[in-house]
Amino acid sequence: MAKVAIGIDIGGTGIKGSLVDVKNGELVGERLRVETPPGGRPDDIAEVVRELISVLDPKGEVDSIGICFPAVVQHGVTKSAANVSEEWINLDADKLFTQVIGKPVHLINDADAAGVAEMKFGVGKKVKGVVMMTTLGTGIGSALFVDGKLVPNTELGHIEIDGVDYESKAAFSAKEREELSWEQWATRLQTYYSKLESLFSPDLFIVGGGVSKEHEDFLPLLKLNTKIVPAKLRNSAGIIGAAMIGLKSSK
Repeated sequence: MAKVAIGIDIGGTGIKGSLVDVKNGELVGERLRVETPPGGRPDDIAEVVRELISVLDPKGEVDSIGICFPAVVQHGVTKSAANVSEEWINLDADKLFTQVIGKPVHLINDADAAGVAEMKFGVGKKVKGVVMMTTLGTGIGSALFVDGKLVPNTELGHIEIDGVDYESKAAFSAKEREELSWEQWATRLQTYYSKLESLFSPDLFIVGGGVSKEHEDFLPLLKLNTKIVPAKLRNSAGIIGAAMIGLKSSK
């Protein structure tokens, strides 16, 4: 089982996990999902993750564990908190999970994890230059790559446009909350991606998140100079990327 690692994707509403074949970028067996504990406090989430791992790996045979999380993560310390408790801010999350689970655990930003997986096994494979991956969901996550190397914690969903944190206008949750049509939402996405395009002149945009499976309803409506494509790994990207980071950190 040398090439198998556990990937855990923590979100504000759900926690997903699976065994991952990190050589081929594929889930092994079932992907499990449990609800994020109310309040999203560190100790509560760590305990739920411990229980989830015990189901995925009942014999405790897998030593490589990676977790992706909706926050800026620097050297295992969570520096921010999105849709979870503020107790995560400046918390040594690597240490917390390692203590609770009893094995070395490493955290990475959730969009960065998804991007790492997509660049290795998805549509970003072998793409040179500047690649930007965005995940559209409750918020907007971002991952920036230069010649395949990650520039971590960009958090470009929070870029200010027209005086507001623009993920509040362009995230998929905004479409649902305001009952926007695909066309109305695409107008906001046009504003968002045009801003990123003007700032970074990327060679490729990759769009992930659950809504990417419906990409035909909105991506063709965007008029950009940069090629924009849906992610290949969809909602499994975070789990796969987290597992890749977990394996790398355990060596």
